[in-house]
Amino acid sequence: MNRTVYFADKAVAFADAAPDGAWHVVPGAADSDLSRPKILKILESHNFVAVVCADPEAAFTAFAAEFAWVEAAGGVVVDSAGRWLMIHRNGRWDLPKGHLEAGESIEACAAREIEEETGVRGEVVRPLCETLHAYWFPKTGRWELKRTRWFELRTTEASVLQPQTEEGIERVVWCTPAEAAVHVRDAFPTIRCVAGAMKR
Repeated sequence: MNRTVYFADKAVAFADAAPDGAWHVVPGAADSDLSRPKILKILESHNFVAVVCADPEAAFTAFAAEFAWVEAAGGVVVDSAGRWLMIHRNGRWDLPKGHLEAGESIEACAAREIEEETGVRGEVVRPLCETLHAYWFPKTGRWELKRTRWFELRTTEASVLQPQTEEGIERVVWCTPAEAAVHVRDAFPTIRCVAGAMKR
């Protein structure tokens, strides 16, 4: 399985062959090529880096070991009119998501986080995809690697939209699929992955 880790708008892929497109290819044979500092240095001058090696899963595992692993879930809530629930957070369009709590199922996490961040209660109908997002977290003083599992949810309730402002959420809106497609253009790549999964 090939893996892609996003650093905001940049990405590093672990693959057994060079991906199509404008990827900067790094041979993955030497351990030094897999270190977080090495990859971050390359990302300073390249937006897309591909670590190409015979065993991309082993290369990803070595790279991931340099991060604190975080589990999260979120999703796209669809109402009876076919509209998508989206949030505007810290100046960008996004989808609601959050950290998994101890003893919680990943589906329950998705539904809970969406309700906390938007005020909308939804029921999971299908899994969509997984994304990997790496970032420096100042509160803990560590690099974290977040795996978010995404779901499609449905709601038939007429909920009052309530943005969770303490999480940086400025707005919660219902969007037609066409409006959502416009919003997603300027969203993080992970959100574009979720939108693509909704079409499948």
